[in-house]
Order: sequence, then structure tokens, then C-alpha cells
Amino acid sequence: MKILVTGGLGYIGSHTAVALQQAGFEVLIVDNMSNSSIDVLEDIASITGETPQFKYLDLRNKEDVHHYFKTHREIDGIIHFAASKAVGESVENPLLYYENNLSTLVYLLQECAKYEIQNFIFSSSCTVYGEPDRLPITEKAPIKKATSPYGNTKQISEEIIFDTTQVSALKAIALRYFNPIGAHESVEIGELPLGVPQNLVPFITQTAIGLREQLAVFGDDYPTEDGTCIRDYIHVMDLAEAHVIALQRLLEKKNKTPFEVFNVGTGKGSSVLEVIQAFENVSQMPLNYKVVNRRPGDVTAVYADTGLANNELGWKAKRNLEESLRSAWKWEQKVKLKKKDY
Repeated sequence: MKILVTGGLGYIGSHTAVALQQAGFEVLIVDNMSNSSIDVLEDIASITGETPQFKYLDLRNKEDVHHYFKTHREIDGIIHFAASKAVGESVENPLLYYENNLSTLVYLLQECAKYEIQNFIFSSSCTVYGEPDRLPITEKAPIKKATSPYGNTKQISEEIIFDTTQVSALKAIALRYFNPIGAHESVEIGELPLGVPQNLVPFITQTAIGLREQLAVFGDDYPTEDGTCIRDYIHVMDLAEAHVIALQRLLEKKNKTPFEVFNVGTGKGSSVLEVIQAFENVSQMPLNYKVVNRRPGDVTAVYADTGLANNELGWKAKRNLEESLRSAWKWEQKVKLKKKDY
């Protein structure tokens, strides 16, 4: 079966492409490379022995999207990653996020209807919950007003997909995942943000390697044990495997409703300072960091209740925080060696 992965050269997309190929699927990738590199295509092939079919495509161009589907009518399912994803940037540039994340989804769903593509996995986020009332968060938690335009695009996207499943043959699963970190065990692929990292772990590893002078910890006055924000950090390959399992659920018609949502996390929250300490332990290096003012859009604490995914999907995170950070550090070291070779 042929599966289209949008944003498949990106961090989560590339790891999911590997997991899909290893599960026996043929992978087609489209990407506009706004936050990725064509080199990732060869890196995927070096792990699996197979190069995914690739097309440069900006999903904001409706005519180009239509042409792609017109010439690729054999697609059995879509896993949709392509989107802008930085909370802080979305606060500064909301219109960019609404264009990138919403219009592209609409264009994809229109093509699904035209060409009878019925299986759709959506890359959602725990940001849909906003500032939660209770922890850990279950899928039944209320969807509150988003604290950032990025979070709002995920909420609206889920609503768009839900509404579409009610009036068409589309079957969809939204995976609300938490904070992906780490790299593939081969260290052939990993998180490689272009420019200054927006996420904690790549900023930690880039600081440790000497690429960044200092890590900023955004606030230590939150109502948590050490005053820093708490998140649920999940290894990217655990997350990738969840996408494959969710896709198989749709293909085997095991879904119970046309639109399902699942939390994908570890079920354990770690504070920013705890992540720093864990990294220092696995790397045996002190990290240069400084506490600064809070960042707009950040919530205090978010971690998952993963019971539904565990029971319904038969999926559970296998890798712990230390393993995830160790792989991220190995990846950062490899990236530095690669750059020396050029």
C-alpha cells in the first residue's frame, strides 16, 4: 500500500517514513523544505535500504496540490505532518500559522474527496487542551481556548477533519502528541532545526556542543515543584510507531467512529530543570543555562493519560527520558562531525 507523508523530510515525518517502510508500506513524501533538507531522503534510505518517492510541493499552492493528486491516484492513506509548529513564532506571526496550517489541510481533504482517499492520520498536539484543569490529561478533557495561534490551528484542524468525516467516507485519527525528542537508533536521522531551535532538547544539545552560548529557561516561577514548566517528553520513534499502528487501525477498519483521537505520550511529566539534569547525567557535561522571563503562550504543565492509546491501539511508549536524551546527544555529535567534513 502507498502512503503519502506530508512534511516527510521533517523531524517526525522522516522517522515515521522509516517506521512505515519497515512495516512494509511504500512511502511517498511531499515537502516544501521550509524546515528540512533533501539530504534526509538519503538518510532514510540508508536505514531502510529504500528511497521514498519524493516531490517538492508547497501545500499552500492549491493548483500544485491538485496536480499532484491527479498524477498520483494510487494513494491508500495520508499522514499529514506538514505545518508550522513553534508556539513563540505563532504568537509573533499568527497569519503565517493560519495560512500554513489550515489552508493546506483544506486542500488535502478536498483531494481526498475527489480521489476517494479514505484513511487520514493527523498530526495533532496536546496544545489543543490549553491550560488543563487536571493532570494527567485524558482525551475527554475539555478543549479550552488555545494559548497560542499554533494551538488554535490544531484545534481548528481537528474540527475541520471531524466535520469532513461526518459528510464523507473519510476516516481519520488525530494523534495528540506531547513533546517528541531523540533520534533514530542508527543516528542517521534526528532533529535538525534550521536556524535557532524553538524546542528545548535541540537547544540543550546545541548549547552543549558549543553552537549556542547559553540555554534560556523561560521562567522559574510557575506553580511546579522547581518552578519550571512540565512537559511529557516522548521518544520520536515511539511516536513514529504510533502513527503506523493508527494507520493500520484505519486500513483494517477497526476504528469505532469516523474520527478518533488518541493521546500519544509517556504519561510522565518532566520539568525543564529535570530534563537539563538528566541531560547532564547522560552526557557527563555541565550545561550553561540561565533563567529568563516567561515566554508568551507557554502553559504550566502538560502530560498525558495514555490509557486509551494503550488499550485501543495496543501501543505504549517503550523508551525513557534518558534513552531519548542520549540518542539526541549522539545525533548532535554526529551533526557536528558531518559539518567538519564539508
